[in-house]
Formats: sequence, C-alpha cells, structure tokens
Amino acid sequence: MAIAADKAVPGSRAPLNGRFHRTALTLYMAVVVAHWAEHLVQAYQIWVLGWPRPEARGVLGMPFPWLVSSEWMHYGYAIVMLIGLFLLRSGFTGRSRAWWMVALALQFWHHIEHALLLVQAHSAFRLPGAAEPTSLLQLIVPRVELHLFYNSVVFLPMLIAMYLHLRPNPVERAAMRCSCAGKAGVMSWRQPVAASD
Repeated sequence: MAIAADKAVPGSRAPLNGRFHRTALTLYMAVVVAHWAEHLVQAYQIWVLGWPRPEARGVLGMPFPWLVSSEWMHYGYAIVMLIGLFLLRSGFTGRSRAWWMVALALQFWHHIEHALLLVQAHSAFRLPGAAEPTSLLQLIVPRVELHLFYNSVVFLPMLIAMYLHLRPNPVERAAMRCSCAGKAGVMSWRQPVAASD
C-alpha cells in the first residue's frame, strides 16, 4: 500500500509526500515549534523580565550571542521553513492544502524580508532612512514584534492545515496518498492497522 501511495504522488518527492509524509511533518513541525519557542522566550525576556532588547536573546542566544545577530542564521531558518512548506505541500489535499498554501505564501514574503536583511548585513546598502539592516515592515514595526507577527501568521495556517489533514472529510480522504491517510474515523499519528478478514 505504501508503494502504491508513493507512485500516486508525482515527482521525485513521492516518498516524502507518500509513505514518509507523517515522519517528515513530525520532524518539520519539531523544528518549527523549537524556533517559535525561541521567539516566545525572547518576548518573555523583554516584556516580563524587563531585559533590554540587546540582552534578550532567547534560549540559544544566551550561550551563543552571535546567533541572534547573525543574519545568515535568520535567513537560513527562513529558507528551511520555505523549502519545508514547498516540499511537503503535495501530501495535502482539499481544505488542508488550501491552508498549507496560505502558510507557504506568507513564508515566501517572510523569506523576502530576511533576504533583504541578509543583503544589507553584507553590503553597504541600507533602506532609505535606516542606519542598520532593516526589513520593509521593520520601518514601521520593531523587529522583535514583527518577527513574532510573521511567525504567528505562518504558524496558524500550518496548524489549521495539520488539523484538517489529520481529520479529512470523505472526499479529501479518498484523494490522500500519504501515510497520514488512515482508516475511516478520527485520524491519529499511529500507523493504520491492516484489517483482517
């Protein structure tokens, strides 16, 4: 059954969106949640603990302060997010695919903002009126708040997509070709058990 599912998903990503879709989604979401937690810890350090923004570096930024100021690290995460959303999209159907594509579109813009920051960090180019590397929306919204917003607006449609993907309607279930397509009833992360006659 897994082989048939892989053949039904076109392209070289067939196993990723077929028999390995559940595993790939789990690993991808672990990375997403870990990054999201870093932003939440940084926000906690600023707004609850009252730390100055340069000292609020999240969890990993405390022992490795260069991580927070490294535009390569921020861009790297943005591109990993974008690639993951792109590669895993074929495993989604119906309503879940629509929400996944919303997250992909929003992450594409987030990636553009980080690419702009990366270019500025490694050149003399600056946006008009900016003394340091600045993204477009950062001209009106402070960086910490802006990236909390970006991560929220990408994460929310991803969560909706995952929820709908694991609870497909009958039409969506029939169209699913991934390892997340279980038997009728409530979907779970457990592998479906083959029915015996």
